[in-house]
Amino acid sequence: MKVGDTAYIVESNRYVREVEIRRRSGGMFMVRFTDTGGGIQVKAHRLFATREEAEKSIARTGEKYTDVRKNPYDYWY
Repeated sequence: MKVGDTAYIVESNRYVREVEIRRRSGGMFMVRFTDTGGGIQVKAHRLFATREEAEKSIARTGEKYTDVRKNPYDYWY
């Protein structure tokens, strides 16, 4: 990826957002969100070339996340 390219980032392991790469320094990228104009600095492994790649990283098993709350007594043998 190089400066000026469009990439995708996963936020909070839930949302895929489109970003534009503004600067690269070592293994870090400064990106700008295309929808809000804000920006952050991220490592290279957090950037994806396509939206599909980013969505695959969210659902690794293909199952939807379910919020399972456990009782502390469930951990007793």
